Amino acid sequence: MSSRRVIPLVSEPPLPENTAIELTAPPPLSLYVHFPWCVRKCPYCDFNSHAVRDGGIPEAAYIDALIADLEAALPQIWGRRIHTVFIGGGTPSLISPEGLDRLLAAVRSLTLLAPAAEITLEANPGTVEAARFKGFREAGVTRVSLGIQSFNDEHLKVLGRIHDAAEARVAVDQAMTHFELVNLDLMYALPGQSLDQARADLETALGSGATHLSCYHLTLEPNTPFHAAPPALPDDDLSADMQDMIEARLAETGFTHYETSAFARPGKACRHNLNYWHFGDYLGIGAGAHGKLSSHAGIVREMRHKHPAAYLAGAQRGDFVQERRSVSVRDLPFEFMMNALRLTDGFPLAQFGAHTGLPLAVVQPRLIEARKAGFVEIDEERVVPTAHGRRFLNELLQGFLPD
Repeated sequence: MSSRRVIPLVSEPPLPENTAIELTAPPPLSLYVHFPWCVRKCPYCDFNSHAVRDGGIPEAAYIDALIADLEAALPQIWGRRIHTVFIGGGTPSLISPEGLDRLLAAVRSLTLLAPAAEITLEANPGTVEAARFKGFREAGVTRVSLGIQSFNDEHLKVLGRIHDAAEARVAVDQAMTHFELVNLDLMYALPGQSLDQARADLETALGSGATHLSCYHLTLEPNTPFHAAPPALPDDDLSADMQDMIEARLAETGFTHYETSAFARPGKACRHNLNYWHFGDYLGIGAGAHGKLSSHAGIVREMRHKHPAAYLAGAQRGDFVQERRSVSVRDLPFEFMMNALRLTDGFPLAQFGAHTGLPLAVVQPRLIEARKAGFVEIDEERVVPTAHGRRFLNELLQGFLPD
């Protein structure tokens, strides 16, 4: 960046709230499908997931509801091509391959799904076997994301995972047999974890041949058992050492650190998540699914009924959406930056206007302040967070909050 000519951003007063959003074209579109059930709720998890009860999962009824939800949402996405599909949860690998095939067949018949669309399925060790991975691949899944978290039995037990280290290794091997694109989720700064143990987890992941790693610092989220009764965690210095070790080792082995927690082999970044971070659009269907859709009238965010029972009951009425709100001009700059500044390469200056419908002048004063603070570098084409900005991302983003 330093070899490029620095763009002379000029500080201008922010535009008034009644500034019109002028999108010349909507951004790329993705589809997110939420599957809300899991075998057991983990004590650190704050996602919309619910443990399977004695009655089991109402798979057929839920897939019927998902298809009806998609049909009801079609007027919002008429004529728009879907580039990626992500089936998340919960534990979507609890779906039968036959059920998943029916769902994806409906997506293909109802929407303009790109022929080379990336279709990701989240899976957990302990809920998959070789035959199911084969079935998922035949249904059209092109990418699997495995919730490994750790290869250490002691840490897996503390995290409340239903699999052990041996099952994790078997699941990775099975995924690699059937899919070219495999992501492994790893967590670090776990209760009682040492630097050497974090390194051992990373080396095992690297040895698997996975094309993508998502490395997350364990956080104690509100409304979780871990938040109510916090376990003893590594201190800040040790946690920082783990993060530095992970970033350095993955760089050594040819992984690109393209987002705060995401690392990929060249050309293997998650296209679905990249669309989120570039402030693209996504239709969200399923219990508690969120969506963001743009049109000439502005940008709208939606959330489906959150509890599975409420979602299924709503499906009987043809009522899927619990909340819908328009994103205001005041909120748009922060919402854009909250996504785009997670990317190591930042974003093109032109993308701010293309994906928000606002002129760059809206954020010029704040970008200038962020550059003065050493959080970002700016040239004629891009805004890129510095290493300091990436490490203190929350502080950087605060500068774009509405006054």
